[in-house]
Amino acid sequence: YPSEFLMQKITEDNEIPVHLHVSASLQYVAGLKGNALVEFFHGNIAEVENEELRHLMWSSVLFYKTPNVEVMACVLLSTKAIYFLLDDSFIRADEHQSNFWNKENSGCENSSFHLSCCFVLKLNDLHSVNVGLFDQYFRITGHSADHIVTCLTRDSYNTHTFIQQLMAVLSLLARTPSPEPVDKDFYSEFGSKNTGKMENYELIHSSRVKFIYPNEEEIGDLAFLVAEKMDGLTNLQSLNILLYVLAFQVNDVEGSAQNTSSLQPKTLILTSSDLFLFDEDYISYPLPEFAKEPPKRDKYQLVDGRRIRDLDRVLMGYQTYPQALTFVFDDVQNQDLMQNLTLDHFGE
Repeated sequence: YPSEFLMQKITEDNEIPVHLHVSASLQYVAGLKGNALVEFFHGNIAEVENEELRHLMWSSVLFYKTPNVEVMACVLLSTKAIYFLLDDSFIRADEHQSNFWNKENSGCENSSFHLSCCFVLKLNDLHSVNVGLFDQYFRITGHSADHIVTCLTRDSYNTHTFIQQLMAVLSLLARTPSPEPVDKDFYSEFGSKNTGKMENYELIHSSRVKFIYPNEEEIGDLAFLVAEKMDGLTNLQSLNILLYVLAFQVNDVEGSAQNTSSLQPKTLILTSSDLFLFDEDYISYPLPEFAKEPPKRDKYQLVDGRRIRDLDRVLMGYQTYPQALTFVFDDVQNQDLMQNLTLDHFGE
């Protein structure tokens, strides 16, 4: 340890997505390659001497306690824990974090000294992993509200790779075997199965960590929600969700020295007739076991919806992935334009 293949893989993965801006401390981490990266991990992050770094990923993350603050993080998976190396701007982003992080003010004037906040989730404290629709994100749940984190990878490949690596690392954990199942009587067995609701697909790992995947009902619920927002749609059967993707809506910020763009996280849903943008709650659903009340907002909140037939043109940027698309719609208030022209010009 570390093998040449692991060194190469971690070096390749250590790249900040070009569209996201991070602080100097994380820029420093992204500049490390090969052996320097492994040494940095053991010297600054690892909690015990004999743990091995197995996987590295850059991702936006959300915490259960601060669901409105999405922050960039370098996610490091070792044989003992998952480490989230956070952008230091996160600490200043919300006053509610002061109790959560217990961070003391550091009077470091030296610009070469980089300070980052690191959130640690030990693998032994891991209860379940919820994979989002179409592997666009996943939520890691520990034993309390402080230990719930969602990684918004916005990339099915990154999600799949991390889950595979996590399962491999969990297989190394020595946990006490589960107790023998207790024989249930007929009535309790029969009653428990008739909940009237289809459970999500669950895969219980040998380490007793649950990996929970969405079922078809979740797509059905989403289709129903979308249908409610569409005027004049009577046949729900004909509604097909063609695309579900976590994206950013670009808002140009004017008045600054150079026009910068702020990225607003949005869920884009494309059907055969409409294009929708939703604000989605990626961290509160499904409800954790210890939640005493439902979340303050719905899982999906409609931000904008346009008919495909009103789409005039799509402008594509020339930059590499991630691609920027601009949708230009005919902004006609009254859709029956020809009828109105007839009335205006030829009617009384």
